[in-house]
Amino acid sequence: MAETTTATQNVTSEWVEQFQERYFAAWNSGQPERLLELMTEDITYDDVSWPQTMRGHAEVREFLEFVFGAFPDLRFKHERPLIAADGPRAAFPCHGWGTNTGPIDPPGAPATGEAVEWEGVDILEWRDGKIARLRIVYDRTDTLRQLGFLRDADSVG
Repeated sequence: MAETTTATQNVTSEWVEQFQERYFAAWNSGQPERLLELMTEDITYDDVSWPQTMRGHAEVREFLEFVFGAFPDLRFKHERPLIAADGPRAAFPCHGWGTNTGPIDPPGAPATGEAVEWEGVDILEWRDGKIARLRIVYDRTDTLRQLGFLRDADSVG
């Protein structure tokens, strides 16, 4: 069984690397429950692609069902984690890709059929071996351009 962390403990690089493998395997599974198993019941989750902060499993499940519905082939490849020296936190740089074959709702847009890819970072804070706070950051504008919702930056008009 993997060691757990408390709010005041630091994490070891071995523990974080093992957690990172489980975390991205859960994302790549397309199954919300696998991700929710890694999160505290009172998770606080911010994602640039969602209009508000999510709190708790019910709100996160709604978001994950949206993501996996819009991008059923969503996949991630991760890089080496960046681990905080002063607490149970780390950043997971990653590369993601998928094809928009389901509706994007919100805001209510039909599937575009476009393939997208992006670079981003997931910032995690743990409590008792689970994610208590999660922030996901990437260039949302670039993703919207790839989906065809925005014009290229160098286009006229």
